[in-house]
Amino acid sequence: MSFLSNTETVNLDTCDREPIHIPGSIQPHGCLIACDIHLTTIERASANACEVIGRQGELLGRKVSDVLGHTLVHDLRNALASANAATRPALLMDVSLGQGVFDIAIHQYKSSVIVEFEPAPAAGQPLHIAREMIGRISDITDVDQLVKRACRIVAGATGYDRVMIYRFEQDGSGKVVSETKRPDLESFLGQYFPASDIPQQARTLYLKNTIRVIADAGGTRVPVEPVLDASGEPLDLSFAHLRSVSPVHCEYLRNMGVAASMSISVILDGRLWGLIACHHYSPRPLPMAQRVAMEVFGEFFSLHLQSLKERRRLAAVAGTREALDRFLILSSHHEDVGELLHQSLREFSRLLPNNGIGIMFDGKWTAVGTTPPHEGIPVLLDFIRSVSEGRIWATHALSQKVPAAADYSDRVSGLLAIPLSQTGSDCLLFFRKELVQTLEWAGNPEKTYETGPLGDRLTPRKSFAIWKETVKAQSQCWSEADREIAEIARIAIVEVVLRHNELMAGERRKSEVRQRMLNQELNHRVKNILAVIKSLVTGPQTEKNSLEDYVATLQGRIEALSIAHDQVARGDGGGMLADLLEAELQPYRTTPSTVTVDGPPIWLDSRAFSVLALVFHELATNAAKYGALSLPAGQLEISWTMDESSGCEIRWRERNGPLVKVPSRSGFGSALIERSVPYDLSGESAIRFEPFGVEATFRIPPPHVKAAMTKAKNSGQTSEPATARQGVLRTADPAVLIVEDQMLIALDLETMLADEGLSKVATTSSVRQALAQIEAAPPDLAILDINLGTTNSFPVADELHKRGTPYVFATGYGEGADVPVTHAGVPIVRKPYSRSAIVAALTAVLNGQRSGE
Repeated sequence: MSFLSNTETVNLDTCDREPIHIPGSIQPHGCLIACDIHLTTIERASANACEVIGRQGELLGRKVSDVLGHTLVHDLRNALASANAATRPALLMDVSLGQGVFDIAIHQYKSSVIVEFEPAPAAGQPLHIAREMIGRISDITDVDQLVKRACRIVAGATGYDRVMIYRFEQDGSGKVVSETKRPDLESFLGQYFPASDIPQQARTLYLKNTIRVIADAGGTRVPVEPVLDASGEPLDLSFAHLRSVSPVHCEYLRNMGVAASMSISVILDGRLWGLIACHHYSPRPLPMAQRVAMEVFGEFFSLHLQSLKERRRLAAVAGTREALDRFLILSSHHEDVGELLHQSLREFSRLLPNNGIGIMFDGKWTAVGTTPPHEGIPVLLDFIRSVSEGRIWATHALSQKVPAAADYSDRVSGLLAIPLSQTGSDCLLFFRKELVQTLEWAGNPEKTYETGPLGDRLTPRKSFAIWKETVKAQSQCWSEADREIAEIARIAIVEVVLRHNELMAGERRKSEVRQRMLNQELNHRVKNILAVIKSLVTGPQTEKNSLEDYVATLQGRIEALSIAHDQVARGDGGGMLADLLEAELQPYRTTPSTVTVDGPPIWLDSRAFSVLALVFHELATNAAKYGALSLPAGQLEISWTMDESSGCEIRWRERNGPLVKVPSRSGFGSALIERSVPYDLSGESAIRFEPFGVEATFRIPPPHVKAAMTKAKNSGQTSEPATARQGVLRTADPAVLIVEDQMLIALDLETMLADEGLSKVATTSSVRQALAQIEAAPPDLAILDINLGTTNSFPVADELHKRGTPYVFATGYGEGADVPVTHAGVPIVRKPYSRSAIVAALTAVLNGQRSGE
C-alpha cells in the first residue's frame, strides 16, 4: 500500500511527505503477524505468512496458540514481558517451527504486538561477533583512526561490498568520511550528498530504530493484510525489522547499482551524527544474529566516538588556553597593546579552523589569508556593531546577512566576529571560504548511472548537483566548540586591553584584580568542560562507585573476555585452568609468595573458560582494591581438586589483608561472582566474607571440566628459535601475497607482517583475485588459507608451485587438513596463528628457496 496520492508526481520533495513508518507491507525475506496486546488473536498477517511458517488456511482471526503452539506463545509472552521498550524488540533465536528454524523478534507498539519471523541460518552468536568487533576498536584514542577502522571491521564482519561512514553536516547534508570497498568499485570517499537524500522523517526513524536492513532493493513488497483495522488505523511498523522500504529510496539505490543495504545509526547526545552505511551489489539478507551484533557494535561505536570527540574538544580548549597564556605573558612586557594584537594575528589564526583572519584595532586593519577586500571591511564592521551587542557573532551565509558581501562570496562566505570593545569599533574576525570550493572529490564526478522508471533525478550525481546550487555562498558552519573557544579568546584579549588601559591611567591594582577575575573565569569554564567530558566518557554510575571506577571496570571486563577468547581459540575450544589464572593474576605477583596456585591439570571447555574469566577478574580486581592484594603483606591462595563424578572444586582464599566487612549492598560484580557459575554452568558458588580475608568456593560440573594432561603452549606450531627468525624477513623485505576470505583475520595478519617490517603485502579473498594478483605483480612469498568458503586455495598453490614461488598454508582445521600430494611438505600454520609462527614458517620457506631446496 502507498499512502501517497496515485496522481502525485514522485520527486525528491515527495520523500519528506511519505509516511514510511506505515508502508502497509514488509520485505519478502521473512513474515509478520500482528496480534492484540494479550497475544491471543491474530489481527493482521503478511501475505506470505502461511508459506513461510508452514501453516495452512486463513490466519486472520485465529488464536495465536493454534498457529504457533502453546509452548512458543508462552516463550513469546515471557520475551515480550522482558522487553523494555518497542525500540529494542525482544529476540528468540533458533526457534523450531514447523519444518523450519527461525529467528523471531517481538515488540508491542501502540495497540498491537508485532511478531516477525526470519529464517535462521548458521551465522554465529551475536555476543561473540559483537565482542570480536568491539575488541578491535576499544583501544583506539583518535577519532579519525576510529572512523577508518570501524569501516573495515564492519565490512569484514558482514561481507558487504561497500561500507561507508556518513557524517551529517549542520545544514543536513552529508559527507562520506570513511570507506572500505571492493577494489573494482569507484570511491565515494570525501563526497558530499544533499540533505534531501535522507528525508527528515527517515532521520527520525533512524533515531528510533538504530539499524535498518534492505535485503533486496528490487524485491517485491509483501502486503500486510488488512491494511486498516476496524477503527481505520494502519499498522505502525516504526520498530519492525522487516518494514518495507520507500519505493523512492529503492529507486535511488537501484540507480546506483545497489541491490542491498544496511544502515547503523550513529547517535551522539541524542542526535543523529551520521550512519554506518553498507551497500551490496547483489541481494543480501542479513541474519538476525549478525544484525543484533551490528546494533551492539553501533551503540559502542557511538559511545566511543562521543568520548573521543569530547576529548579532542577538551584538548582544543586546553591548546587555546596555552596560546592565550603565551599572549598574556607577552602583553605584560609590551607597552603598545595595539601593536601586540596586530603582531599576534598568526598566533590567533591557530585558535579556530579558518581560511583568513583580520583585526581592526585603534582604526588600523591587518589581515592574513583569504579575507574580504579592504573596501568591504567598514560595511562589515558597521553591521557587526549593530547585531553583536559586544558578544560573539557568527554566520555561515554572510551574503544573506550583508547583501554587499555577495560581491565576494566566492572568496568569503563565513564570518565569526569577536568584539574587543563594547562599541564594536575594535574586532577580531575569522573568515571561511565557500563550502563548494573546499570539497574533496573521489572517483569520477562525471560518472553516470542507469536511469530507472522514476527518472534519473535520484542519482547521486544529480542529487549532488542540486545540493551544490543550494549551498552556494555558504561556508562550513561554526560549531559550538568554535564559539566556546572564541568566547575564551574574547575574555582573554579584552582583559589584556583593559589591563593596558588601566596601566596607562595608573590603575595597576585594578588591573591585577581583573586579571585574577579572568583566570577564575577561564578556570571555571575549563572545569565545566572537564565535568561534561567526564560524564560523557564514563557514562552512568552507581551511587557509591566513581566514574573512573566504572570505566576501569568496564574495560577490565572486556579485556578479561578478550583474554578468555584468545586462550579458548588457541586451545581447540577450551583452555587450561592454570593458564587462565596465570593470565589474570600475573599483574599482582609482586613477590613469589603473593599469589600461589595449586592443583592438577584441569581442562575447561569454552563456556566455562569465559565464565570463570569474568569471575576471576572480578575477584582479583576486588582483592587488589579492597582485599589481600591491596597490601604488601597480603597473600592469595588458589587451589583446586578434581573428582570425575562431581567435577572440579576451586577454592579462593585471601589472607593478611585489611579487615573484611560484609558489604552493605550487592552490585553487579558481586552478582556476577555469585550467580555466573550456577546460572551458566549449572554449578555451585559460595562467597564468605571472613574477617581475616575473603573466601570463595566454586564447583564446576562435568562436562564443562575434565582432568587433562598438561598441554604444551602453541602446540602444532613451529618451535624454531627466535634468534633464527629475527632479521631474515626484514632484510629481504619480500612481496607477500595473503589469500584469506575472512577480512578480520586478514587484517590481523597484515598487522603481524607490518610489525615484522614487511611493507609489500597484498591481500585477496578468492582464487580469481589471487590469480589476477599473481599475474599483475608476482609475489616473493604467499600465505594461503586452505579453505575459502565453498572452495580451496589449491589452484593458487598450483600456480605458485609452477612459478617456483615459496608459500605456506594456513588452516583452522588443525591436523585434519587434506593437502594434495603435489603440495606435501609445504608448511601448515594452524589458526589462530601467532606472529612468531607465521614469521618462522615464512622464514623457513624463504631460506629453503635460497638454498635451492
